[in-house]
Amino acid sequence: MTNQLATILGIMIAGALLFDVVINGGASIVFLLQKLLELIEWVAFWR
Repeated sequence: MTNQLATILGIMIAGALLFDVVINGGASIVFLLQKLLELIEWVAFWR
C-alpha cells in the first residue's frame, strides 16, 4: 500500500465517522462497535 493510498483511505474513514456523528449523533458507530464485541465473544467461544 502506498502512502497516497493510505492517506486517501484514512481521509475516507475519518469522513465517514464525521458524517455519522453529524447526521446520527454517532449511533451507527456505537451499533457497529457493539456488534464487533459480540463477534469477538462468539469467536473466542469457538477457540
